[in-house]
Amino acid sequence: MTSLAPPFEIRFACSMKMFPAVMVMGAMLLLAGCATSRSVVFTSPTEVEASCGECLFGLKGDGCDLAIRVNGRSYYVDGVQMDALGDAHAADGMCEVIRKARVTGEVEDGRFVASSFQMLPQGQEK
Repeated sequence: MTSLAPPFEIRFACSMKMFPAVMVMGAMLLLAGCATSRSVVFTSPTEVEASCGECLFGLKGDGCDLAIRVNGRSYYVDGVQMDALGDAHAADGMCEVIRKARVTGEVEDGRFVASSFQMLPQGQEK
């Protein structure tokens, strides 16, 4: 009479043989998920917070540069110079207060590339 191993032992043996392949596939799926994270793209004017990234948003950098904050994340802005928005160190300047702006553009390589950038007058933000 031949003895057969219980089914759970057979399944366990098969699972152990497949374990390395399953781990590799899991790692690949995890990395693919990281690479496909949601991007920030504004095709129509969207209201965001705007200020100096270093002074008020806590971004690292070499000086005062314009940044926006959206959904709790801050990005330096390319395509708009902070000096064009007035004296950054005045009482109402970008290094002193967080303002509202309407922007279009998208985040590329961790920086917001502005297609349009309009500061809203203080007190008239929505």
